[in-house]
Amino acid sequence: MSTDFTKYQAIIDKLRGDVAANDFEAKFNALTKKLTKTDKFILKMEVKRLATPCTRLIDLRGLVNGECRPYDHEERIHFLDDIAIKVFAENIAHYGSYTFGVYDAVTNTENNFRVIYQKEKSLVQTDHEDKSSAVTLEKNHHPATLYSTADYYYRGEERMNYSINVSISTDDEEFFTVLSADISMSGCKLRITDMKPLHLDQIVTLVFVGLESEFHFNDEGKFRYQVRNIKLIDKVQLIGFERLENNASNEDAFKAFLHDYIQVHKRRYKINLDNTFTTLHARIFEHFTLPKTNELTVFIEKKTLNVKYALSSDNSQNIYQYWQDEDAQSTLHFLLNKQRMARLKKLAQQQSSLLVYCFIHHNQGKDYFYSADEYQLQRDKASRSQFLGFASSKSSFAILNLSLLAVDSKLCHAPLTVVNSGNQADEYINAPLSELVQTSVDNLAYMVNITDITADEMVRLYQQLNCEIRDVEKLKQFGHRKSQEIHPVEDVAISYSEQRQESRFIYQTSAVIEKDNVKYQGSIKDFSVSGLNVELTNTDELQKGDVVNVAFPHLQKMTSKFSLKELSYEIVRVNKQKTIFRLRAYVEKHKHAGRTFFKFLIDRNSDKLQLDEYALSIPGLAKALRNIYAQCFVYPSLIVQTSGSRYKCEALLTSRTPSEVLNKMAHFSERQNHFNLYPFFHQSNVLKDLMAQLKKMQTNDAPISEIVYLAINTDNRSQNDTLNNGVTTKRASELNSPELLKAFIGGALKQGDFLCLEVRLSRTNAPDMNYLAPELNYISAYAIHRAKQLEQEILSVAGVMQLINITPEAMMRYRLL
Repeated sequence: MSTDFTKYQAIIDKLRGDVAANDFEAKFNALTKKLTKTDKFILKMEVKRLATPCTRLIDLRGLVNGECRPYDHEERIHFLDDIAIKVFAENIAHYGSYTFGVYDAVTNTENNFRVIYQKEKSLVQTDHEDKSSAVTLEKNHHPATLYSTADYYYRGEERMNYSINVSISTDDEEFFTVLSADISMSGCKLRITDMKPLHLDQIVTLVFVGLESEFHFNDEGKFRYQVRNIKLIDKVQLIGFERLENNASNEDAFKAFLHDYIQVHKRRYKINLDNTFTTLHARIFEHFTLPKTNELTVFIEKKTLNVKYALSSDNSQNIYQYWQDEDAQSTLHFLLNKQRMARLKKLAQQQSSLLVYCFIHHNQGKDYFYSADEYQLQRDKASRSQFLGFASSKSSFAILNLSLLAVDSKLCHAPLTVVNSGNQADEYINAPLSELVQTSVDNLAYMVNITDITADEMVRLYQQLNCEIRDVEKLKQFGHRKSQEIHPVEDVAISYSEQRQESRFIYQTSAVIEKDNVKYQGSIKDFSVSGLNVELTNTDELQKGDVVNVAFPHLQKMTSKFSLKELSYEIVRVNKQKTIFRLRAYVEKHKHAGRTFFKFLIDRNSDKLQLDEYALSIPGLAKALRNIYAQCFVYPSLIVQTSGSRYKCEALLTSRTPSEVLNKMAHFSERQNHFNLYPFFHQSNVLKDLMAQLKKMQTNDAPISEIVYLAINTDNRSQNDTLNNGVTTKRASELNSPELLKAFIGGALKQGDFLCLEVRLSRTNAPDMNYLAPELNYISAYAIHRAKQLEQEILSVAGVMQLINITPEAMMRYRLL
């Protein structure tokens, strides 16, 4: 039987450390005089238990919401986070030594997952018991944590968590000693408890006092460092420094010493994985979200301002196909003509988008495209109603939302946070972009995100407008004339399974695969410098991940310069029938003769070899364009994860592009870096209904959409009032007439803000573990508990909801009403 001592916590706190005191009995009796004898007896036993010396080691890794590190106390190594260390020190001061009271306090901190769960459980119980406080508790029912695709923090060197004394001196001759938090060959992070006046880019002199017994310093071991970043956590400054090298022999020797020292001790002191953990968390959600995005992103060339590439997903491929004529030629230049591009540039400066209404007229086997943006339609209100009424009567009617962003070529390369080991086998991990890819990206000026926001509710309203075209010439002004000039656009799919970095050539010749002294006869279907596509039969023993020896008997007859026997290759992909195997050159210590030979073969026969017609014209370009888009997509996305038999939405993925929706969610949140979904979905049960439909969805199904209208009353109200009473949410089905819609939007504009969202839910594809494996394995090597936490995140993702802001289109309908 366990007793709940929560109600006696105040008494326990007052008696901490007083059990051995002479006046303990008198003090205890004075504090417990109102208790029964039984309660007094049980409480005294508990107070004495808490004062009993404890020898248990505390390991909070994976148990708390914080970064744990080794903490040495009386030759015992505990693993604690910052909050636990603070609680540990406070209770040691009260009890005088390490007791069960210290142990209990440290294992029950506020950020402990078990404590958080118990609090949430008690809140639910309280909600059932006290209906009057239901609204107050419910407002936090939909909290979401923000994850940004821009959080890619690559480090060229490993940082080891290491605490030693370091002396700092500034140009003002101020001198003080602090403790280090981590250290690398070219930098360090120092923990400064006093608020010393250091600033960014300041140059200081550091002396590594704690390493004097390990390394023989010359000239007093002084090194010049520059302040690169400053972070303040609980009145403690964490300051990052980068060393300024002057090529002195002593510095070169110290750098070599640090490299060896970190390699020897990093298993004991652990590598600082904060950047890898943060980056991988964002990559996990990104690689689920981007293949299901509803935006078609087209890239515009600098010189000609023509559309060069179209980056499409499962949900946006229909937009690309919409803008193809009867000959399957792209007509995106109709949509993004020079006049419209000029308008988009001006709107981009205001962080605004552009609405475009379009339809296709089919006549005698030909396709004729018509489009009009909102600025064109504002010039003549009469022709606006006629065009929209006529266009909406067509089955091809579509409403597009366009937004323009400048292309930042620096975003095309997002290296993994895994530091290369120097082994040639790992050179592909952070291989730089090829010159051809970099040149292609540098030639791009803009990217335009195109979203099809057409919904049945919109179409029905536009169809009520006058669709009689009295002046055909007014309709012709929105048509696009065909020309003999061809504007080729390359369609690039968003994919994480396609990692091709080299051109692939079709070529058939014999190959012999050997594993465990068993040989398999086969033939090459195509090859690149570092890979092969081989067709084999009777190969049940071969599996993905196997390293095999490959020989090319017929190719060997063509050359005596290269030895084409027993070449090591790794099986990286196998088809379902186990007949087609994709091999990659497996390099251990030395150069790979197979790669050298195929590079020689391609260079000498480039005009004769047949390029794979299904491959991209520029290998590696798809990944570069995807990296750019990943950090510039317009609409934030909610990640749907399984939680037992239910679904939860507690993660928001966004890019660096500003979002009005996120600003509203942040305004309603009481926690930093958290976003409150409660005002957006609590009244309409949108989330509940969408989750019910998600259970029936397949990965290849079209997304499910729901339109939500929000009226936010901000007139002299506190945040709680706004949460509880000031937000009104209506679904499109509730505003099913023009009169109801007009009244709702009009009332919202009078009282405060109006917002209209289209929520699109998609079932996510299976995770691509090959894409995530390098960083996940790196974390596993040093913090397996954190790796398991990320694996749970990966396996729990079931769907993604893109929050598309269609307020401008809703306002267009309101003005038409």
